[in-house]
Amino acid sequence: MKDSEIYTSEELKMIEEIEKGDYASLPNDELEKEKAMLKQVAINTIEDKKRKKSLNIRLFENDIQRIKAMALSEGLPYQTFLSSIIHKIATGKIRI
Repeated sequence: MKDSEIYTSEELKMIEEIEKGDYASLPNDELEKEKAMLKQVAINTIEDKKRKKSLNIRLFENDIQRIKAMALSEGLPYQTFLSSIIHKIATGKIRI
């Protein structure tokens, strides 16, 4: 397999520049600062994804009863069941 089949053109350019010596390692103190900053970015991203927000919606009583029955068959509270369905739609795991 050729490198061009494995790497993108940008990656190939970076490899070439690294091999030519165009890149230099960061000094240890700068590297530690950069790592700490990136670690904090990752933590903040995870925290943002864990944060939940309330949503109030009006549904027909018949629909609620059907949803409760479906949730019961899944062994989940109906609000958790609805939340999981909405999450799957939002993340593309269920397509409408």
